[in-house]
Amino acid sequence: MAMKSIISITILAVVLVATQAQALGIIPNVNVGTLVNINGTVSCSVNASVSGTTPAPPFANATVALSCGGRVIATTMTNNMGMLNIRVMLNQLLPITLSSITSSCRLVVLTPLLTCNATLPNGNLEAPLRFVNSTVINTTSGLINFLNFLGLNFTLRVQA
Repeated sequence: MAMKSIISITILAVVLVATQAQALGIIPNVNVGTLVNINGTVSCSVNASVSGTTPAPPFANATVALSCGGRVIATTMTNNMGMLNIRVMLNQLLPITLSSITSSCRLVVLTPLLTCNATLPNGNLEAPLRFVNSTVINTTSGLINFLNFLGLNFTLRVQA
């Protein structure tokens, strides 16, 4: 019984330390990993959203990439409502700050815009990421930090 209490207190202490480190913007390297979860919606327009007072039609079946520092990290395809979800498990060899994800990563629509609407100009739709929340989960393998992000409104980046 005493051993169970010691283990429970130790796990609680680790979770509390991890939570404090998160509050400072640093994902602690005691984690097994960090799962980055990104949700968003792509509309068939250069500067509009699928929701709102005058919604644009969704961009269905579009290939969307998560690009960080110009390098594609992961890709996904939107559903028939233009919604996307990307999940990436990051390696914890180095601490990662939330600000580095929000400043250097973005969502990029790889599918040509003319497949959605032939009147759209040549270019790529891109969206920055906004941090929503984080949760630390204790698993049998160790701590996993879930970071949730939202792709903001996609805007046109004209190709030269």
